[in-house]
Amino acid sequence: MDIVAYLASIVNIFVNVLIFAIFARSLLSRFPIDKNGFVFQALDSVTDPILVPLRKVIPLIGMIDITPMVAIFVLFAISSALAAA
Repeated sequence: MDIVAYLASIVNIFVNVLIFAIFARSLLSRFPIDKNGFVFQALDSVTDPILVPLRKVIPLIGMIDITPMVAIFVLFAISSALAAA
């Protein structure tokens, strides 16, 4: 295995973990759980670097925040590009 394919697979794993974290964060935000708990704070710290810049660009649709969905689509595109490489 050459070094480029190895690095692409590592980045692909990282992207898939981010997709899971964004999905888990958006799912957990629908339930009345402690927002100061360890799990929610860990998900916030992992996903905020992706979601906060997107929230500055993507407006709310009524009361719905579509930023996690857009972030997941972007990450899927990155994952697909890496798989094709």
